[in-house]
Amino acid sequence: MSFYEDLKAECPTEWASYVYHPFVQAMGDGSLSEQAFKHYLIQDYLFLIQFGRAYALAVFKSDNLEDMCQSSATMDALLNEEVKLHIGYCADWGIEKSILEVEPEASANIAYTRYVMERGMSGDILDLLVALAPCVMGYAEIGSRLADEQTADLINNCYRPWIDMYSSNEYQKVAAGAYGQLERVAMSRLGEDYRSSGRWKQLCETFATATRLEAGFWEMGLTGSM
Repeated sequence: MSFYEDLKAECPTEWASYVYHPFVQAMGDGSLSEQAFKHYLIQDYLFLIQFGRAYALAVFKSDNLEDMCQSSATMDALLNEEVKLHIGYCADWGIEKSILEVEPEASANIAYTRYVMERGMSGDILDLLVALAPCVMGYAEIGSRLADEQTADLINNCYRPWIDMYSSNEYQKVAAGAYGQLERVAMSRLGEDYRSSGRWKQLCETFATATRLEAGFWEMGLTGSM
């Protein structure tokens, strides 16, 4: 087990509700409505911008150059690669950049992204990385699983580009870098006996809350809520 896997083990119900959410499963089998996916795409653009800010905060909160570089690299991947790919992907779905830039943030979007920033502002780098982890590593897990489970059906699945993106070697490397940073920071601050640390319970609560808010983001996409 690792620090990250132990966090997941402490909230199995929340984690399953997130990575197996009906929105995710419907992408996998191609049954998700296009309207729901377009709503998600627009909100995800706004989400990525806020996560770029969160990783900028992670650079500031980092204890050493190695972690500064890792946070900076993730921020760069988000703002200069993933956002660009996302804009192009939205265009494929008939959503122009002008629409992305004027759409208001949905409540579920605000709830998660501002929660992450609050944990980072009020806590330290470990608090922030734990709040970020469900998104970064969760998407890698979801993308990889959907690619494996739906291989036979992906050819005719209109959501295949999304699945391909998050199951790709490029994104898996981004997630692996974030995973390595989380493990390194956790060991540095808490040691190998981290479960006995006075911070363990609070970190588990942060992770579980962030996971529930991620599931809420899927629900927002599924229902079209603002």
